[in-house]
Amino acid sequence: MASTRRGLLGVTGFAASALLLAGCAGGPAPAAESELSDDKVVIGLLNDQSGVYKDLSGPNSEVAIEMAIEDYFAEYGDEAVVTEEQLEIVTADTQNKPDVANTQAQQMYDRSNADIILDVPASSAALAVAEVAAQKKKLYINVGAATMELTGAACNPYTFHWAYNTQMLAKGAAGVVEDGGETWSLVYPDYAFGQDMVKSFTGAVEDAGGTINESIATPFPNDNFSTFITRAASTNPDVVGIMAAGGDLINFVKQFNQSGVRDQATLAVGLMFITDIHSLGVEEFAGTTFTDAWYWNYDEQNREFADRFQKLTDTRPSFAHAANYSAAYQYLDAIQRAGTDDADAIVGELEGLKVNDVFLRNGEIRAGDHSVIHDSYVAKVKAADDVEEDWDYEEIIATIPAEDAFPDVNPDCSL
Repeated sequence: MASTRRGLLGVTGFAASALLLAGCAGGPAPAAESELSDDKVVIGLLNDQSGVYKDLSGPNSEVAIEMAIEDYFAEYGDEAVVTEEQLEIVTADTQNKPDVANTQAQQMYDRSNADIILDVPASSAALAVAEVAAQKKKLYINVGAATMELTGAACNPYTFHWAYNTQMLAKGAAGVVEDGGETWSLVYPDYAFGQDMVKSFTGAVEDAGGTINESIATPFPNDNFSTFITRAASTNPDVVGIMAAGGDLINFVKQFNQSGVRDQATLAVGLMFITDIHSLGVEEFAGTTFTDAWYWNYDEQNREFADRFQKLTDTRPSFAHAANYSAAYQYLDAIQRAGTDDADAIVGELEGLKVNDVFLRNGEIRAGDHSVIHDSYVAKVKAADDVEEDWDYEEIIATIPAEDAFPDVNPDCSL
């Protein structure tokens, strides 16, 4: 487990207030007297540092958290209730395995004295960390996983689901059905994320008048999808929907295009990050429509954030990077208002909060199930000839308002 103390990297190019809009409803919080447990604030970053989800979040999410720390000090200066010396980031790799995630989370909370854990892609790993957070009564903001269980059967007072979920991702499916994609075959990784995706996409396709011919489970992770692609095509669907993410998505799309199946069926992607398109090449995804949580070139505010991120990482940020920034900043801002890092006090500051920042547009942290709702987007991958600069691969064709992008409070949640 890596541990670092972070000083300011130096805010240059624009003021933090321009980046953040109005960090929370009501404007900047006043200074409060600091009451920090063990006289420090430890932020834990727990994610895939070396596997199929490394590029979409991974080590670069630590940079995003550092940017949030930087902006916190730029916003509050001498009135900040946390000093640079009191802030620490610790990181660890889940390997996308629930047992490893469980162990790493316990070590972060107990040995490293982490006050909060952020990120955790792979839904099975995410659910394992939620269980630890509930047991330890420590804060956990999930960014990287999509399972609805985080705000459903597995919800607890200390877990928040920040960026996206499977029902939000399925919102774009109705448009595919309306455009003629009436029959679908779904291919999914056989763990919590994939199972949730099949449930959400099946509901969205059927509600729009379409039909699911077959749902095909695959191992996770996986590098050979040829037999699953052949099976998906055997029912002659209008659409083949792939519910994998990260490296598995890239492998699937590459093999799907090589197989020739794309000549007979449209490809639909359940979850895609800008890093996926960049890795495989825009021409491999051209014309694909999907639901996105955030896009770096959506407007000037996002682009300013992305320019700053690129200077530090030599890459454009995915929505997971932007969401980790948002979660870290809003956590520190909650400490500022509360004057303490006490977990119950921070939960009280976050519940019901309305937020506009670089990631959360028209955002609200719902008190009923700790789902964080915000505007989301229907995106289409550009044709190669329409790409005017590197990384600008998406056309945003519609905005899904926050209240439409996310379902009502999950009835399976009992906080």
